[in-house]
Amino acid sequence: MADFRPIQVSTDMAIEARDIVRGDAHEEVPGVRVDRKNDQGVEITRVNVFTDEGARLMGKPQGHYITLDVPQFRERNAQVRKGLIRVLTEELKNLIPETVERTVLVVGLGNWNATPDALGPRVVERLLVTRHLTGVVPDDIRQRMRSVAAVAPGVLGTTGIETLDMIKGIVNESGPDLVIAVDALAARSLDRLLGSVQIADTGIHPGSGVGNRRQGLNQDTVGVPVVAIGVCTVVQAMSIAEEAVHLLAQELANDVKFYKILEELGESNQKGLMQEVLGERLGELMVTPKEIDLLINDMADVLAEALNRTLQPRLDRSEWI
Repeated sequence: MADFRPIQVSTDMAIEARDIVRGDAHEEVPGVRVDRKNDQGVEITRVNVFTDEGARLMGKPQGHYITLDVPQFRERNAQVRKGLIRVLTEELKNLIPETVERTVLVVGLGNWNATPDALGPRVVERLLVTRHLTGVVPDDIRQRMRSVAAVAPGVLGTTGIETLDMIKGIVNESGPDLVIAVDALAARSLDRLLGSVQIADTGIHPGSGVGNRRQGLNQDTVGVPVVAIGVCTVVQAMSIAEEAVHLLAQELANDVKFYKILEELGESNQKGLMQEVLGERLGELMVTPKEIDLLINDMADVLAEALNRTLQPRLDRSEWI
């Protein structure tokens, strides 16, 4: 039986945590189930953490994590965006009750002054917010319209107030039935940069992927269910170095003695060597694409469109654009 050990690295992605814990083992991580399928060019991976042991090994709360992988998104292809919107809408509708009687608060987490961290606020800017329209719109629309509120509370460094404290106050005063948190995530693979969307029914821990773990935003802390939507916008520089060395060892092992030695070390020992050589120099350095501003806006459009379709299923699109 494989010797599984708890994850010791920072990543916001449940599928990456599972892959790291699993390593080269040919067995699944205890207490974890993974299913995959492809829909409209979007690779869908469902990670179900269903035991305390699985949660301990993964470093993730028990629950469901859905990853939508679309590496082609960075090519800014309109058809790829449409496919992602359709799949994301379908997945969100499975998590969010269709009845319009349930009110929703959308929270755009992140720092609007730092582009890689500005996804949440930019999504909020594009949402159809309706809570204040209940007594204004005609009866036929009001009966089909869900009450939606949205807020971008900023970050501790710019407000001086813990984000969770703000959200708890808003929840207590406005009384939503559900909170949807949108945030930027940190990944370990370059392929996931602006190409992976994660949906989770476990809430979110802002800053956990970059080593700045804040108190979790979940049902236990705010009192109502929390659905988290995140997109990978940064990757650790150390992860890039580790991946580069691993790929070089695979490709050049037959031609260069040095790379043959690296390949024989195995992936885990390669990472240990890289940590020893470059750990202090690279530290917590994070990397993001040079076209991040365009990609963040593109992804904000996609998430807002999918959320509007999900939250207002009985309104025609022409009624809210």
